[in-house]
Amino acid sequence: MHLLSSSRSASSKEQQKTYQDWFAVADKDGDGRITGNDALKFFAMSKLSRPELKQVWAIADSKRQGFLDVEDFISAMQLVALAQSGHEITSDVLKHADLENLGPPAMEGLDALLAVPLSAVTSIIDGLKKLYLEKLKPLEETYQFNDFVSPFLTNSDFEAKPMVMLLGQYSTGKTTFIKHLLQSNYPGAHIGPEPTTDRFVVVTSGPDERSIPGNTIAVQADMPYHGLSTFGASFLSKFECSQMPHPLLQHITFVDTPGVLSGEKQRTQRSYDFTGVTSWFAAKCDLILLLFDPYKLDISDEFKRVIESLHGHDDKIRVVLNKADQVDTQQLMRVYGALLWSLGKVLNSPEAMRVYIGSFNDKPINESATGPIGKDLFEREQEDLLSDLKDIPKKACDRRINEFVKRARAVKIHAYIIGHLKKEMPSMIGKAKTQQRLIDNLEDEFGKVQKEFHLPPGDFPDVEHYREVLSGYNLDKFERLKHKMVQAVDDMLAYDIPELLRRFRNPYE
Repeated sequence: MHLLSSSRSASSKEQQKTYQDWFAVADKDGDGRITGNDALKFFAMSKLSRPELKQVWAIADSKRQGFLDVEDFISAMQLVALAQSGHEITSDVLKHADLENLGPPAMEGLDALLAVPLSAVTSIIDGLKKLYLEKLKPLEETYQFNDFVSPFLTNSDFEAKPMVMLLGQYSTGKTTFIKHLLQSNYPGAHIGPEPTTDRFVVVTSGPDERSIPGNTIAVQADMPYHGLSTFGASFLSKFECSQMPHPLLQHITFVDTPGVLSGEKQRTQRSYDFTGVTSWFAAKCDLILLLFDPYKLDISDEFKRVIESLHGHDDKIRVVLNKADQVDTQQLMRVYGALLWSLGKVLNSPEAMRVYIGSFNDKPINESATGPIGKDLFEREQEDLLSDLKDIPKKACDRRINEFVKRARAVKIHAYIIGHLKKEMPSMIGKAKTQQRLIDNLEDEFGKVQKEFHLPPGDFPDVEHYREVLSGYNLDKFERLKHKMVQAVDDMLAYDIPELLRRFRNPYE
């Protein structure tokens, strides 16, 4: 039996809240785990001897995971309190102790860490981290936002460099585009007319040139890819990080993606949720480049699903018509018009998408096809796109705030939905039947929530995905809508974030 099954039931709600606040301080990476290094620093505040703390760790980490989750941490704190009061630390000491009357241990210097007000933070990013831990994450945890919409944020999500993702069918020049910007191949890059990039590759800065497998990078606390673990081992085997020392990569990370399939090829099912992964990266990215070439203007079913999954990130999307020097000026006009027509059907937007025209590779522009006017046009278009890329670090802070606010709105709507569904559940008889009825008529329930709280319909999540996740939950186990927690998020959006923006300038300017 887990230590917590006895210890948690015997400790008060006030103590639970205290220990959870302490856990948030000790969890430096914000990933819901306290590893050895973080534990060493935090537990040292108890002034217990190293052998005693070693024993506390060994008992609390009973599952031998090498880290403590919040339940293990509470057990560890109770063990520390018992050690401070003179008890010998043994594996069964918690079973016999009077935990109900056992107060939290004395931790020297902890009060100063807990009492840091928002006015004391030193940057916008630090302020967002604090607001997330204090006001937004508690609401996410209460209603399991991480399972329905997006994994919990970690420190690395706030501190990560801006990202640019490249999407397109195979052989449209995604990898060549990155090579063109870096003026060299990244480790593991393959270029050819066939589908050569068969995996998601994150190209980032590092001290030496090497490739890191996906399973390794997904568990690194200093990397913002922990959430990709939810897509399973079949995806992680198709994911890797390519590191190399490069001045551009110190400011921007590139995400190279597998070529989107068309024709017969797209009927071969991928072993992972390709659309889900691109949607996950889209939420993290600062810019999304859709690459086409004059001979691949058709938008396949898979590509259509991918583009539709970018809904909500329209402001990040740029379209690149690559290899445009392979056709003459007259053909280029027709190709450009056909591309806008194809995109208009998929994006469902009245505005024309910005399309950059050029040939993004290391070869000289083919003047025999384009003529001198085409050459001048391509050069100016390339300069515009490069200028857009250079602006990314400057706008990254604004983008982070924008994404944080979007997330807060999504968390509120999720809380309203779950709170409404919980309210509709009967108190005694017919719970299973009522839950199934609510799930079957989820679209109607969304409409009720929208009317009750005056919410914009475009902010609601995808009904089918929500229905699928909800079917694995018991609605009766959720808590009713906590108005105070929702109000805390409203206050954060109305007062705290504007105050942060007033106090701090963009760090990139």
